[in-house]
Amino acid sequence: GGQYLEGTTDITRTVALGNVSDEFKENSTLALKGLIQLSMVKFPKGTRGVQLDAFARMALWKEGKDYNHGTGHGVGSFMNVHEGPQNIRKDMNFQDLIPGMVLSNEPGFYLDYHYGIRHENLIAVKEWKKTDFGSFYEFETLTICPFDRKVIDVNLLTEPEKQWLNNYHKWCEEKLAADLEGDVKDWFLEVVKPI
Repeated sequence: GGQYLEGTTDITRTVALGNVSDEFKENSTLALKGLIQLSMVKFPKGTRGVQLDAFARMALWKEGKDYNHGTGHGVGSFMNVHEGPQNIRKDMNFQDLIPGMVLSNEPGFYLDYHYGIRHENLIAVKEWKKTDFGSFYEFETLTICPFDRKVIDVNLLTEPEKQWLNNYHKWCEEKLAADLEGDVKDWFLEVVKPI
């Protein structure tokens, strides 16, 4: 990530530089499904990252696949890009996720000696609503950068996942398109159009 006066960034995108195989597209989409599922989750106060990690891995697990790194880590400002105590991973962490915490959301897939895939956004914990069962939280996505459509098999996405991706790309367009010109703007508008 980069360090700026306004904050610290941490982002990863997998992009196609040429043609990609159906297998690559499938694995990329499974990882993206994990990012989307974690982005959409709602959870009660007192939840820890270990309790949410499976949301990011479930699409891969259903295919007998996984990745060997944490799904998310805390992100500091002018300290460390990887900063605790909060994280989202398989191993136990006793830190509750609380509003204001910033974490990465970065599922991936790696095929040894062939390729690696990772999709990463930064997310912040925020209050969602209070019910008779207590306070509930959700994640707010902070990263504004579209995903490469060439590495996504839209047939593998559920309707809620497609809706999330379309809404995310619309948000990217609203935030970025006015600052772009010419060929770059034409390319960008093609990338963010609804799937």
